Amino acid sequence: MGALLALASCAQPGPRPESAELPIPAAPAAPVAVPANAATLGVAPATLPAIDPASAARALGAFKLSCPTLVRRADSSGLTRPEDWQPACAAAAAAAPGSESAFFATWLEPVQVGPGDAFVTGYFEPEIAGARQQAPGYGVPVYRKPPDLVEQDSAAAAASNTPRRGRLENGVVVPYFERSEIEDGALANQGLEIAWAADPIEFFFLQIQGSGRLRLPDGGVMRIGYAGQNGREYVGIGKLMKDRGLLEPGHTTMQGIVAWLREHPEEGRAIMRENKSYIFFQELTGPGPLGALGVAVTPSGSVAADPAYVPLGAPVLLQLDRPEASGLWIAQDTGGAIRGANRFDTFWGAGEDAARIAGGMTGRGKAILLLPKGTLARLRAAPDR
Repeated sequence: MGALLALASCAQPGPRPESAELPIPAAPAAPVAVPANAATLGVAPATLPAIDPASAARALGAFKLSCPTLVRRADSSGLTRPEDWQPACAAAAAAAPGSESAFFATWLEPVQVGPGDAFVTGYFEPEIAGARQQAPGYGVPVYRKPPDLVEQDSAAAAASNTPRRGRLENGVVVPYFERSEIEDGALANQGLEIAWAADPIEFFFLQIQGSGRLRLPDGGVMRIGYAGQNGREYVGIGKLMKDRGLLEPGHTTMQGIVAWLREHPEEGRAIMRENKSYIFFQELTGPGPLGALGVAVTPSGSVAADPAYVPLGAPVLLQLDRPEASGLWIAQDTGGAIRGANRFDTFWGAGEDAARIAGGMTGRGKAILLLPKGTLARLRAAPDR
């Protein structure tokens, strides 16, 4: 997207419940405290890299999907307003093939939040063996969201000192069943099963991804996506196993962790249960897994971000030490572990290549947001800035 270099003016994240589990990267430097709505910095357009036209084309396609929500949804980061996006979205709808780079250069300006030091991982859409009905070899239930799972807003939860997500017991919201209780049958025989998985370990990691495909016995595919979460604490077992010395150096990959779990079935089952979080699913019939904006995420085009700092739907330009993840992405998803102004999780689609790239993705570098032109001037003129 070499046309970005021609920008004329300078300018300063079902959602997936968890981030990709693997690999286990070295801990990033302590994050700089960057309040939302603050610390936007100018970026000299001449410093922006040229972007592959294919990256720009994927990004524009994903951006168009975001636009119906962008022009009406309140931005949690406070950086943009719905009306700010209207000109760019109208132009995107009319953009001709081959004009993707020019579109981003014409309608958007580069904005850096805080130091811009990006830390990037990856996620994918796993495919595992499953069936619509319980049968020999398919004994792991895939539950829909239970009707007794209640959610309350954060203010009500804080005022009553009760969980945001839970179940009613004698009129009081109490914690919902944790993973071990659900696996031991707390939800059995209630008609909540939408499918059955073949392998508990594979299903565990599909839950972490938040969506995936069930490969059916007849060769068909059933796509499932995030419908809810039990409100319990998420624990990343990869870090837990590393901290306990269970994984040897060089084995902190997805393959290494799965191998250990299979070689130590009892201990592995106990470790997986230390992640009390449990994900409920719904069947998806659209073109792909849904992100936090409620639209299908695009392989190599969508990224999860922290909506407290990044407007969901906005383009993000990543300049990383991992060339395959460098380029233009659209922030269309969130993740339980994706926290901070420049923390991102790239989506790679489905299949073996996607699993390999996502599982080995640890990138560091710079992140630049592309926001509607005039955003920085408006923010700088705001009385509270």
